[in-house]
Amino acid sequence: MLVKFLATYRQIAGCKSCDVPAPADVLELMVALCNRWPAFDGLILNKDKTDKGDDVIILVNGRHIEHLGDVATPLTEQDYVVITPLVAGG
Repeated sequence: MLVKFLATYRQIAGCKSCDVPAPADVLELMVALCNRWPAFDGLILNKDKTDKGDDVIILVNGRHIEHLGDVATPLTEQDYVVITPLVAGG
């Protein structure tokens, strides 16, 4: 499964994207990414490791997880996930 990182998350991961084995759902993916890159802890995953962080946007196949199943959104090897920080501008 392909995971793409945008903006500052790209700097944390040190790459634009990576291939990972598809976990059961988005929450398991976020836990795995935090284990691989501890700097993600508290950013893409809340401190309790039960939900996404407040300032992250996660898309599965181009759709925001809030319109799917949130962190319980199931994943397959054919999916692609985009992880980007929430940004504001004016």
